[in-house]
Amino acid sequence: MLRNFLLLILVAASLTLITNFTMIPEKTYHMLCLGDSYTIGESVTEQERFPMQTVELLKKDGINFDKPTIIAKTGWTTDELAAAIKGVNYKAHSDNEFVTLLIGVNNQYRDRDAEQYRKEFIELLHTALQYASNKSNHVFVISIPDWGATPFAVNDRRSREEIGKAIDLYNSINKEEALNAHLNYIDITPISRQLKEHPDFVAGDGLHPSGKMYGEWAKLLARKIEEAVER
Repeated sequence: MLRNFLLLILVAASLTLITNFTMIPEKTYHMLCLGDSYTIGESVTEQERFPMQTVELLKKDGINFDKPTIIAKTGWTTDELAAAIKGVNYKAHSDNEFVTLLIGVNNQYRDRDAEQYRKEFIELLHTALQYASNKSNHVFVISIPDWGATPFAVNDRRSREEIGKAIDLYNSINKEEALNAHLNYIDITPISRQLKEHPDFVAGDGLHPSGKMYGEWAKLLARKIEEAVER
């Protein structure tokens, strides 16, 4: 009798432990993506956007993200993005928040002053860091792709070389400021210049990245996020 009684106690205790274990919610992260047409995914489907492809890659590796929040619009410059963020009044997901920032191509396209870009970009970095609960390893700055390599650039008044040099200047600024703030920096610009080798890297509009190019960006971003989660 005593032996059976003890056995029942052990079984009950085991069931309690299993029940408590299964009640522990699986940790879910969130990603806020700030930018312009490259972040909203102009000319591609929602699933082909790099934020969506990134979370799908992470899920396959056992890191759960819910659907990313995107604050971005085709044509936005740094000041326009900053104004939009204030208007949205976004509420961060506490310590589970990761933030990406890719902005500046429209500043360059409109021939705006590079040092003004620096000033406005620094302000956006501070905003991104605040949304990430001041965790520098949760913020990911993505370089500006070189639209000068696209078919669209053929009809621009500036040469491909001029556009490329201007993009390099802007990227030198956003990289410098990101690293000064101890944030992650992901250089996708070399990928954007591979259109001769990969003509399917450009979308149907001849300007924006295709889902395949975004997939390459997503691989780099997912790898960096995995490193941040493991720390």
